[in-house]
Order: sequence, then structure tokens, then C-alpha cells
Amino acid sequence: MQKISKEDFRIALEDKMERMFGRTLKNASKSNLYKAISMVIRDLIMEKWVYSRETYHNNPERELYYLSMEFLMGRALGNNLLNLEIEDVVKETLLDLGYDLEEIRENESDAGLGNGGLGRLAACFLDSLSTLALPAHGMGVRYEYGLFKQKIIDGYQVELPDPWLEEGNMWEIPIPEEAEIVKFGGWVESHLVDGKMVFEHKGYQSVKAVPYEMPVLGYKSPLVNSLRLWTARSTKHFDLNLFGQGRYLDALEEKELAEVLSKVLYPEDNHREGKALRLKQQYFFVSASIQCIVHDYKRQGNNIRDFAKKRVIHINDTHPALAIPELMRILIDEEFLGWDEAWDITKRTFAYTNHTVMEEALEKWPADMFRQLLPRIWDIVNEINERFCRSLWEIYPGNWQRISSLAIISNSQVRMANLCIVGSFSVNGVAELHTQILKEQVFRKFYEHTPEKFIGITNGITFRRFLLKANPSLASLISNYIGTNWALNSQELKKLEQYKDDQNFQLALKDIRRNNKIKLAKYIKDSNGILVDPDAIFDVQIKRLHEYKRQLLNILHILYLYNCIIDDPNFDMLPHTFIFAAKAAPGYRMAKLIIKLIHSVGEKINNDPRIHGLIKVVFLENYRVSLAEKIICATDISEQISTAGKEASGTGNMKFMLNGALTIGTLDGANVEIMEAIGKDNIFIFGLKAEEIDESNRLSSYKALKIYEQDPELKQVLDQLIGGFLDPEHPEIFREIYTGLLFGYGGVADPYYVLADFRSYAKAHQKAVQTYKSPKDWWQRSIINIANAGMFSSDRTIEEYNERIWHLPKAYKKQ
Repeated sequence: MQKISKEDFRIALEDKMERMFGRTLKNASKSNLYKAISMVIRDLIMEKWVYSRETYHNNPERELYYLSMEFLMGRALGNNLLNLEIEDVVKETLLDLGYDLEEIRENESDAGLGNGGLGRLAACFLDSLSTLALPAHGMGVRYEYGLFKQKIIDGYQVELPDPWLEEGNMWEIPIPEEAEIVKFGGWVESHLVDGKMVFEHKGYQSVKAVPYEMPVLGYKSPLVNSLRLWTARSTKHFDLNLFGQGRYLDALEEKELAEVLSKVLYPEDNHREGKALRLKQQYFFVSASIQCIVHDYKRQGNNIRDFAKKRVIHINDTHPALAIPELMRILIDEEFLGWDEAWDITKRTFAYTNHTVMEEALEKWPADMFRQLLPRIWDIVNEINERFCRSLWEIYPGNWQRISSLAIISNSQVRMANLCIVGSFSVNGVAELHTQILKEQVFRKFYEHTPEKFIGITNGITFRRFLLKANPSLASLISNYIGTNWALNSQELKKLEQYKDDQNFQLALKDIRRNNKIKLAKYIKDSNGILVDPDAIFDVQIKRLHEYKRQLLNILHILYLYNCIIDDPNFDMLPHTFIFAAKAAPGYRMAKLIIKLIHSVGEKINNDPRIHGLIKVVFLENYRVSLAEKIICATDISEQISTAGKEASGTGNMKFMLNGALTIGTLDGANVEIMEAIGKDNIFIFGLKAEEIDESNRLSSYKALKIYEQDPELKQVLDQLIGGFLDPEHPEIFREIYTGLLFGYGGVADPYYVLADFRSYAKAHQKAVQTYKSPKDWWQRSIINIANAGMFSSDRTIEEYNERIWHLPKAYKKQ
């Protein structure tokens, strides 16, 4: 495909504006201009997409289907311009017409298809798969409202609908002719036909899964992959008879109940109805996906018995686990294969990535609910479980405890992680430490049973979005020194290390950071009304709000620094802006209370003239990819302070590192590998190690109250949570946090070791500030971080997945 010229782009844009909106470019609204630009770009993409589809269809080899409940794609226009290498053409053409591309891009909504690291990783993987020209398809759910739009009112998180599709999605193509039918409820009858058992699902309710496809471009790649998203539609039209009787709500009820399946990401599951909805949503997604995969496979004239040779299906965490029994259902009920042959194909088809060591995140479903909603899938899962347990009995005769721990169904629960392990040929962790914990703790008995299944592949991020797009000034600086090959070969960044002491490079890097901080300061002023100093240290923690990620440790330390300034006018403190952004799950009471605490501490500090603006606390609402891009490139200190052993990997740490921020972190997740890559002098490590916390938990030896009693400054901070110091009108508002840290709530006090790591964290933070006082040392460390970020490219991650798990063909490599 030839790159478009400025003149050709202007003509195409004028044509779109006139034909689609009946306007000229001179009197176009920015919204219409965004849509017209997107249509022109989409036309260019279509040419490559058609080529890709034809290439796949004629290809007799292997393809990947990546199943994920989340794809946190971010905005598409900028990324597509970058990958098509026409951003300068579009920017200059618009400038000639009197428009600013950056302002136009703000009219695009972030796609509401994900929440946090899980979804962003999936998006990075799709980018790298296309860039590396590997044949792959993403599959997920087209959520009408995504997670939620976060609004902060009086310091509290309020969840609002996120109508990201309200003005349409310029990048999707509906394909109603390829809809699939998904069945719920009813019962299963079996009978013999020609000596073979045949199963019939009867009395079910059906939902239509309608696919929408989005193109996924790669950087300088001839190939365009696809992200297929399913939306739920009723198989019945609304009842005109009931409507005619005036029973308007009844006429719409069945339709609305069917279509609720694709309304929101992660419906609340702290009640039975919510659990049932989430289970139905997951089955809706995987049933439609697996049916589609098999139908497409057969349309190409393939033999179903060769399915595992030509298709590999990757399960991103446990949410798509039901894909395993769904493939069994199709192979047995529709393709009429025997159980053993179907199970052999299934086990050779699926691979599973685990993303958590948190017990509560390893999904389990009540057996009675599972049986009622998915009767045929229950039969299959039950049969898988019985056969698996019989095989275990032969290896561990009489050891019921071991067999029960490995079983898929146990204690009236269906365990999704166990199903994934049993039904997959590969199980991988996402960082060295995470994989070690899976083998030695979380899945130790599975690892002892089938060690060959377990591998570790460290996560990565796409450098194109989080450096080339998000921080173009830094990308240009890097390219001026080492050339442009680093964008496709991330290890080229290593060449930067020779410039770590280069004064010109350091000064240029410093200027770029400051300019990015000026832009972020303006955003903070416009969105929050808080004036921050671009010359202050920008200290950032942006990630999902969860207790193990320890935003609480951060805000308690900020309150400690505030006390130090008030108590000692000579306290050595550089101006500091602490920036938070995070969403808490709607039903997660403690996480939402921590958001309130951050705001209350910020309100106290930001309005106290005695500290002379040395500390500012900012919480930016509605965290999303486009906001992350603004924040990351303006960050000096990256807070990666999760409780050791709890974070599977983290990818925010990699994005900050790539942009030259220095990390304060625990030896958790990928922080371990970051430290190994850059050396311990270039990262500020603190806190207990995972094995120390594990031992403390086993021995029940941790006494949070003792730390509180022996540390008067920490005691002062905790006491300020109660008694009205932060909110005189509501003195008991943070009592729950105080009590949880010191005494616990029916469990262990301070389960995430906030108090245990407090002093170590304070020292690491002080060390980082002291380093910042020496610009030469700071920017040297910053350059070392950038230079050694290469191993954290998602291109490297995908190459490793392909080499060790997927074995996709190399036929599409760029010539």
C-alpha cells in the first residue's frame, strides 16, 4: 500500500465530509471532523485488511485465537496513524486547514472494553502480533458501557455509565450474518442413535451473539489482524401483542434480559443474581467464540480431526475457561467424535495464562447455579472431573485430600483455574517471581503432577503506543542518537547506555520531561482546579485501586511527610506533587474508602499555607489509557509498591521505565526483572520479600500493633485517621482503615503489611529525593532505565509465546 500524500488526504477528507455530513471542511464541527478523518483512515486500513483475510483463508497452517474478557485498547486514531506512518501527513494537512490534530483526537472516546493491566496487556499483545505479522484474532465482548465512568464527588467515587458507543465506534464493522446462538437453562436428554449416545439440549433460552470486528494494525507490517467483539441480542422481537395491551414493559422485558449480557464489564457478583449474570456473560462470550472458530475452520475445508494442528486458543486468565468444555460440546454433540478423541483434540488446543496469586481472584462457581444455567456444559465438566479424579486415584491411591485439592469440582464449587490447567497443554506465569509462586504455592500440587506444563514468560508493553505515540519528543531524541530501528527491535535501546553521562543528552531529556510536566500541570489545573509546579517532583501511582497495590501506604507516607514539615520548619523537603489515578470496584468498600482518604489528605495538605506548597496531592478521576499516556511521560518517580508476592507482573512499571521515570518498588512481579536489568543502584527497592511474608503468614508472627506502639511518628499518622483531624464533621469516617491495620476484621491485622514496610518505604523515598537533588546522577539513572527497557517489549514477549507455546508460521514475516 502506497502512503497517502497531503493532497490526496485533503481531497479524500473533503469528500467524506461532504458525502457523510453535508458540510465543507470550513464549517465542520470537531466531532464531524474526527469522524471524517477516521473514515478516510479506515478506507486505507481496509485495503490491508482485505489482503490479510485472503492470506489467512488460503493459508493451510496455524492460527491463534486470543480469548480475553478485557481488551483495553485506548483511542484508535492516533495509534492507526502511527502504524500507517502517515501521522505527519495528516497533522500538516489539518494545520494547513486551521485545525490541530491533538484537539481533534480528543473527540474520540476510550473504548470501554477493559479495566486494568489484564486488558491493557491483551491490547499490547494484539499490537505485537500484528507488528510481527503473526496470524491471530482477538475475541472479547462488546460492552455497551464498559466498566464505569468514575466521577469524584466530595472525595467519594461515584460510578456513572460510560456510554462510549453513544456516538458510534468509527473503527468497528458489524457482521450480523455471522451471528451465533448461545443457549442457557433447560435440560439435556440423551438417547442411542446407531449405537452412539446422542445428547439433545431442550427447553433452553437462546441469545444471539452478533459480532463486530475492529482492525488491529501492526507497525510497518503488511498484515492487519482482527479483534472480534460479541454483543448480545434477543432472538425474539418485542411482543407487539403485549405492547398493544398497554403492557409496554412486559413487551420489552425478555429482549432486555437477553441483551443485558453485553451491557457492562464485570457485573457486581456480591449477590447471587450478579454471580449468575457474570457466569452467563462468560459463557455467552466463549460459546460464541468457539462456535465461530470451528465454523470458520470448517468453511476453509479443514478436517475437524486436524483442529489442534491448525488452531491454538489462548485463555487470558480464568474468565474464558468455559471455552474448554464448549469445544468438547461441539466436538461431541455436533461433530459426533468420541469422548477420548474430542478430549485429546481439546487438550492440544488450549493454552492458559494465569494472572493472579490472589485466592479470591481464582474464580469458582456454585455447582447448583452452574448446573441450572449450563446443563450440558455441567455434564461435560462433571465428566472431565470424574475421569481426571480417576486418573489421580491410580497415581495417589487413597489420598483423598490431594485428589480433592486438584479436582475441578469440589465442595460444591466448580474451580475455573483447575479446569484451565487440566484442559490446557501449557500454563504460564507472567514474571519470574510469579511463575515461581505458582509452582511452589498456588498450583504446587498441579506442578508436581505435570511439571512439563508450567513455564514463565515475562510480560511486555508495546513501545509504539507508550513511547512513539505518547512521548514523541523523547522518541525523536532517542532516534537522533541511535537511529529508528529500536521501534521494531527494542534491544537497540541498549545503545543509549553509552550516553548516560552525555551532558547534552541529559539536558535534552530533562527539557522533554519538563515540557511534558507543563502539559500535565495544565490538565490538572483544568480538571481539578489545583495549581502544581512543573519543577516539583512528579511522584505517581496510577493503577487499579486494591489493598495489595498499597495506595494506602503511599497516602500514609504523604501524611507523615506533612507532619514532618509542620513539626520541623527546617525539614529537608523538595517540592513534591503526588499524583494518583485509580478506579475501585463498585462493591469494594475498603478500596473506595481509600480513595476518600486520598482526597481528605489532599484537601488538608493542599489548603495548609504552613507547608508553602511543598506538597500537593492530586487524584485524577476516570483513569483510562489516554489519561495514562499523559501522565506516564511526565513522571519522575514511579510508585510500584505492592505487597511482595501479590502482583503477578505489572506493566505500568515497564511503561514508566521506558519513559525514564525511576522506580520505588518492592521485589514483586516484574520489579524483580527490572532490577536485574538495570542494577540495584538504579531502582529504589524496599520492604519485605515474598518469601519473608510467606513465612510470616505461615507462622502468624506478624504483629502490626507492636509496630504502631514502637514508632511514635507512624502512630501519629494512624491516630490522625480518627478523632476528626482530617474531617472534623465526620471524625469516625476512617475508623475502618485504622481498625483494619491494627486489629483486622475477623482476620489478620494489616494483611498487606503496610505498617511492616512503612519505615523501609520512607527510607527508599528519601533516598530517591536525595538522588533527585543531584541532576547528573538522576538523569544518568533515567537513561540507564530507558536503555535497558528493551526486554520489556511486548514484541519480545510475543516472540517467546510463539516459540514456546503457539508455534505460529513465520510465512508472513516482512520481507
